[in-house]
Amino acid sequence: MDRGASPIFVAVMVIFEEDDHAAATQQAIDDSEARRIHRPEFKFSKCSADVRDLFFEAVRNCHFKVRAIVVRKEVIYSPRLKADKNRFYEYFVKSMMNYDAGILQNAKVIIDGSGDREFRQTLNSALRRRLGSGAIKDLRFKRSHRDPLLQLADMCAGAIARSYRPDRPRYDRWRKMLAPRINDVWDFR
Repeated sequence: MDRGASPIFVAVMVIFEEDDHAAATQQAIDDSEARRIHRPEFKFSKCSADVRDLFFEAVRNCHFKVRAIVVRKEVIYSPRLKADKNRFYEYFVKSMMNYDAGILQNAKVIIDGSGDREFRQTLNSALRRRLGSGAIKDLRFKRSHRDPLLQLADMCAGAIARSYRPDRPRYDRWRKMLAPRINDVWDFR
């Protein structure tokens, strides 16, 4: 909600049905032309258009699904969510995971580890409570700079968020490249 912040918030789940699909996708990212010219970490907002093209081309045939929640910040009326970015993030991540169409069953979940320890513990507890038993087998927080699959999630979130900004150049280009992998995009209202 801060000044200068994007008017759109997007949270994504990148879903792999098999561990070997995740490993193959990580390898595709590591071996990509995008990796050769861009180091150390893929972040949509920090990559050039050419790197984005190469990145999405590299993962085009990989086996994963993307589910996302898109929030136009202007529709948020809750003073609590407006005032506390941790609560905002927690609320929408919980919502996305709660309405998962049954995908989360005995899942290994990895979340970008930004935020302080207290926030990570609160989010971990809230997710486990909210989702009930059987949904999450293992939940971990990792730093994205060391994990290409978290970087994939950032790139997917960026591509989807950009598609809501027709005032920006190439606003839907990367979402179109990602389209075969998109399982659901929920526009929060």
